[in-house]
Amino acid sequence: MSPAGPAWPRLRVLQTLWALLVVLLAPWRLWAIKNTQECTWQVVLNNFETVGKKDASDRFVDQEPLYTVDKVFSQLVDAPIDPDEVRGLVSGKRERSWTCTPLGSGHLPTLSLQTYLGFPYYLKINYSCKGELFNLIPRYFVNVPSRPLWYTVDQAPVFILGGIPEEKAILLTDTNFKDFFLVELSIDSCWVGSFYCPQTSFTATIYDAIATESTLFIRQNQLIYYFTGTYITLHESNRGSGRWVRVLANECIKKLCPVHFHSNGSEYVMALTTGKHEGYVHFGTITDGRVSFELLPRQRSVCNGILVVNCSITWAVFIAGDYNLLLLVEIEDPSTRKYFQVVSYDLVSDYLVVLYTIPEFIPDARGLEFLMVLGTESYTNFPMVPKGMSYNPYNNLLFIWGNFLLQSYNSKNFIYLADFPKELSIKYLVNSFYGDTAIVTETEEIWYLLEGSYQVYKLFPSKGWEVHVSLQVMQQSSLYAPNETMVTLFYEDRRLYQLVYLIDNQQGRLVKRLVPVEQLLMYQQISNDYLLERQGSHLTLSFTNFCPFTVMRLRDLPNPQIYTRQERYRAQPPRVLEPGGFHSDNSLAVYQGLVYYLLWLHSKYDKPYADPVHDPTWRWWKNKKQDQDYYFYLASNWRSAGSVHVDMASYEKIYDLKAENELPERIFLDKGTSYRFSVFLTAREPEPLHGPSFQLQSKVGLAVVLADPECIEAVVKEKVLVNRNSVLFWVTLSDKRFCFDQGISGHHLMKTSMLLKVVGSSGHCFQNTNQGPRMQGNLMVPVLIGCPPGKRLAFDITYTLEYNRLQNKHYFDCVHVDPEMPCFLFRDIFYPFFLIQDLVTGDSGSFQGSYVLKVVGGGPTLDTIKEYSEEDIYRFNSPLDKTGSLIWTTRNTTTTEDSAFNILSHNSLGIEWLCMENSPCHDTIPHSIFASEFFFKVLVSNRGVDKSTYCDYQLTFQLHIHGLPLSARRAFLILMVSASLFVGLVILYVISCLLSPYVVKVCNVLCWKINNIIAWESYIYSIASDTGAFSNTSGIKSGESSGGISRVVSKVAGENRTDTKETLRKKPIS
Repeated sequence: MSPAGPAWPRLRVLQTLWALLVVLLAPWRLWAIKNTQECTWQVVLNNFETVGKKDASDRFVDQEPLYTVDKVFSQLVDAPIDPDEVRGLVSGKRERSWTCTPLGSGHLPTLSLQTYLGFPYYLKINYSCKGELFNLIPRYFVNVPSRPLWYTVDQAPVFILGGIPEEKAILLTDTNFKDFFLVELSIDSCWVGSFYCPQTSFTATIYDAIATESTLFIRQNQLIYYFTGTYITLHESNRGSGRWVRVLANECIKKLCPVHFHSNGSEYVMALTTGKHEGYVHFGTITDGRVSFELLPRQRSVCNGILVVNCSITWAVFIAGDYNLLLLVEIEDPSTRKYFQVVSYDLVSDYLVVLYTIPEFIPDARGLEFLMVLGTESYTNFPMVPKGMSYNPYNNLLFIWGNFLLQSYNSKNFIYLADFPKELSIKYLVNSFYGDTAIVTETEEIWYLLEGSYQVYKLFPSKGWEVHVSLQVMQQSSLYAPNETMVTLFYEDRRLYQLVYLIDNQQGRLVKRLVPVEQLLMYQQISNDYLLERQGSHLTLSFTNFCPFTVMRLRDLPNPQIYTRQERYRAQPPRVLEPGGFHSDNSLAVYQGLVYYLLWLHSKYDKPYADPVHDPTWRWWKNKKQDQDYYFYLASNWRSAGSVHVDMASYEKIYDLKAENELPERIFLDKGTSYRFSVFLTAREPEPLHGPSFQLQSKVGLAVVLADPECIEAVVKEKVLVNRNSVLFWVTLSDKRFCFDQGISGHHLMKTSMLLKVVGSSGHCFQNTNQGPRMQGNLMVPVLIGCPPGKRLAFDITYTLEYNRLQNKHYFDCVHVDPEMPCFLFRDIFYPFFLIQDLVTGDSGSFQGSYVLKVVGGGPTLDTIKEYSEEDIYRFNSPLDKTGSLIWTTRNTTTTEDSAFNILSHNSLGIEWLCMENSPCHDTIPHSIFASEFFFKVLVSNRGVDKSTYCDYQLTFQLHIHGLPLSARRAFLILMVSASLFVGLVILYVISCLLSPYVVKVCNVLCWKINNIIAWESYIYSIASDTGAFSNTSGIKSGESSGGISRVVSKVAGENRTDTKETLRKKPIS
């Protein structure tokens, strides 16, 4: 399960008063503290108002943030962060995939990014001890049979559990039952059994419940419902949820069968029918939240396919790797008794075949631990009653269970495990998928089987269980009570847990507790194998240790990240500049905002153009790295704004995680890669032999069991250390290079496994650790073959620019420079280079494989880029095109098998841009005075042409090309227009030069006349203004004045004529 609030591994922290608001202490104040108790780090969802409160966990009603941390981050004016970018980040809606895993022995959390349904608005990083348990109604659990917990492994964000008697309710948890909710369901509960379903009674109880990543399934009577609401709606415990939709409404469903692993981008569920469609399976597929069912087999029923009249499907198992269904079929033959067969159905070919017929009676093992069922052995009088099947896709181990236990690695040859008593009947199996299987019987007994061995151990009830409970009661443990009922059994982190309802002092409560498998086996071994010997007058007690070794160590383990493919970040809390060192609401808000920003940087880093520095956190500090000392100076003098100091070095991606002397949780193998380590064993009873070849012979032997030896191989080399009574084994696990086709990074991986087993150690060897005893000598590691997660292809823009400048002797960028997308000149040869970036290990190197490059879209601007059709992609990129549509070409002669496309590599001769007549980039009209430009959408893929890896690398990026030439027609038209304009301008210039003297003369005369007229009118106006004052005098005076004026005017005119004559007389004759 990928829980919403995953718990961190137990760390030792300061014991303090929880009445105070102590959410997390400054890390440097914890180093010297020894008086501690066990507590856990948690990451849960919270409103801003409840940050820091103990046991506070909010469920939100929508996907919009309720509060931003603008006010908090606005105070950090001198912190090495960009407040505007953080503010924009936390104020908008974001969805990410993440959860958390531990790192090292420090007190600080480390984030590991995996899949999770729905991302929170705020991350509350809480620091709390174990939470309280809730009281529930006793009739829901007392004396109620336990039921299996079904979910998609490592995918389901919640668990659901039905079985509440006569109640339409389920138990819901998103914390692996650390806390839980009782949810009432608002379903119609329509019952059609009286019409065509062979069902005689009605009940409100929810029987089958399955949780997947994107939806939930339940069965009530013969009806199936699946959940269509949001994840938030599931927490409405006060009223029934009405988001449950009935599916297969006209079918009679007798059972739901889970599919524990997702594959091919989908999850699956199977519904077994009865009534009119007896002998069919409804195969459900869940893809991106959409649910669809298909009736299988397609052509005819299973009964008709195996040539029987009456049959019924009891159980179904889906094997995703083979796309195959295994069906447990009950056959009723009128002439004989009922018998069972294992039938295989191929979903691709629609083919049915009988794999195995289960014996009618239980074999007589005659004291053996196991018996190979060949059909020639003797049988008891106990009939075999199969009830179900269980399949582990990692080791191909199939169990058929009922009042017996059969196992097979090929679904054809079965081994009978005789340790399980035939008088009991198995109710369900619980598989850890790491080599451990727990068995629950109809009488609520718990048995244990270590895969790879044949011994079945009884855990409860047993003498070992009685000893364990007695010790727990002496310690006054609250997890045990005289009256208890087991609700379910499940594995979490390879450890077996019980969900138990306890009644103590008339108070009922539901608790989750660990089943101490190793301790119970040790108690059982000690109680069965001891010896009383008399030494003198008293008896001594001695125990027999059946473990063949005394010391087992794993050595020379490589760094795990390259094989586990877990991306890890270190995110330390900011330093609080307060005397007490305690965090406040503001500092916690800053912390969760920074972690949120860190996850956003992680998702933003996945882009086509590679950064100069291969680290998502590089963009965080790149503009303020030079001021690091200044920020440290402020913090050292307690002058940081907001009393919070953010250290740049406290947020980083971890690439150098070291191995901790244990095998990784899982191993990813690419094509031809290997995993190498050594095993050191010290023998318990060595038997040295002396002779020509002095060597050590002991009972220590190491076996490596491979689930698919045709796909992977293991080489074991032994070195005997006689003087140390030890043996050193070197183990190398390698991929054989031919069992997997190319696939997208992290998708469609082939599941297999490696089992490392010391002979004779199963159930006998234990190692004491600080977390209790741990089983030794039997290590199963899942192996995933294919393209590992976290590897991607990126456009190496830095080296591409450098190499193109070197080869073309120049480089011309666009006029408007975009640092995120540099330009390339059309007439230059284009040499592209790509990187293979490993986001887990930090490795980044040049892609040395072959690839196919295609232009799949384009446009003259970024806004006008359009996708091309498959036909257009062929015409624009194929060297076989005859329509004159090629966009580019290359001098390389290597092509694909059908010669449809060119194959390029890192040492190719480059790309020459053509933009032929029928291509979209032909004759691109410039939008300004600068040359034309075009944006190409380029697809680069190595599928089918690169044999060096299982990875199907696909990269789509935009390429900016400028300086595109115009077509000949448009260029000639522009030339003619330009020439016409030029000639016209020249003619106009010549004409203007010839006529300029005359034009100047005319202009001068015209100007003189205009000035003359203006001067005359001005003079007349001034004289008239001066004489206006005498307008009231006698007429004589007026006459005289008028005569005087006339004379004056005549005089002035005469003078003007005289001046003109003198001027003309003085002008020389040319």
